[in-house]
Amino acid sequence: MSPMENRHPSTVSDWSDARRRARLRETRPRRDRTSWRHPRTAALRVTALLLAGFVVFAQYWQHDVAPERDRLARTEPALLPVATPADGAPWDTVVVDLVGLGNLNATDTAAALPALSELGVVWAVRYDQNGIDTRVIAELIVRAARMSGLRNVILVGHSMGGVIALEVARHIHTGSDRRLLSVILDCTPLDLDSVRQESRGRGEDLVRWMGWLPGVRESRTLRTAAELYARRDRFVTHHGALPTVDWPRFGTALDEVLRQKTFSADAASNGLIEAQFLAIVASGAGNDLRALREPRPGRARPAIVLLRPLDPADDHVVLVDRTQATLSAEAGAREGALLVVSGRIGHANPRQRPEAYEAMFTERVLPFLARYQQTARGGAALPQPR
Repeated sequence: MSPMENRHPSTVSDWSDARRRARLRETRPRRDRTSWRHPRTAALRVTALLLAGFVVFAQYWQHDVAPERDRLARTEPALLPVATPADGAPWDTVVVDLVGLGNLNATDTAAALPALSELGVVWAVRYDQNGIDTRVIAELIVRAARMSGLRNVILVGHSMGGVIALEVARHIHTGSDRRLLSVILDCTPLDLDSVRQESRGRGEDLVRWMGWLPGVRESRTLRTAAELYARRDRFVTHHGALPTVDWPRFGTALDEVLRQKTFSADAASNGLIEAQFLAIVASGAGNDLRALREPRPGRARPAIVLLRPLDPADDHVVLVDRTQATLSAEAGAREGALLVVSGRIGHANPRQRPEAYEAMFTERVLPFLARYQQTARGGAALPQPR
């Protein structure tokens, strides 16, 4: 029999791609698990994506979060010298300056207020990047004042720094041997309701981000993104439905953020900003003010000074009328322990309006506090401010 007789009598015209595919399916290995092919492929793809995400997250943590966390762990609050007393000013009094939300070091702000040296030695507080402990700050001030032979303390707080100053003042007034002469509040919100809605919303968003994103308290990458978003009005314009980015202006904003925030040792960390905002949220300013009204043996009650814009609308962050009303109710306005000074300033901006602040201090604050220091030493009643 010829071998050709055993072959299937087919021609080219009999070829079928469908039969070829069916035959491949029938003869491939593990053909009994054909129904799992697509789920297996999807699982492999998901696994690959998860591995890639893990690698990116590990790099983010190693090169962004971990170094910054190690650096912040070594920070602590500090008192920095700013100025010695002016000619004729007392050497037994120290003025301590505290800055507001988003700031770390009060040195430049205090240096912009030369009138403070008319009251005594001037120090500035540098916050701990990990958060704020007012008892620690108060103990630091008391210990340094005692070692320097400074008997009297005056606290100055700008914006949120005033909330911190009031709490520090309560610790000094009720639990130390130093005499607290005065607390000067510069556009300070005494509670969250004193913060304008738009500024309050940004702070609340920040706190939510802190809870949602791992490492956000230390991340410089996320800090850069947040700072750029806050400056988006500089480089984003809306023409029609889609926004347009002005790239040269974006580059300018990015350079500013990188220099002043991301890689600056003097910029407040995300964790510190969160702690500063929460200090406003949890503010016990009313209790602090009532504690300051309580007489202490051998010392008069401290005076409270509020610096505010002449026009409330000039403060775009704080409702200063509400702050003034709270102080009038809690700080002893009828007894002459409260002085409110209005000037042509914005929101807690002595570095931008030094002349206006100098005039406010020279014409109103210094005479009032000079009279207060004299009566406090003599134990007389606090005179009514002019």
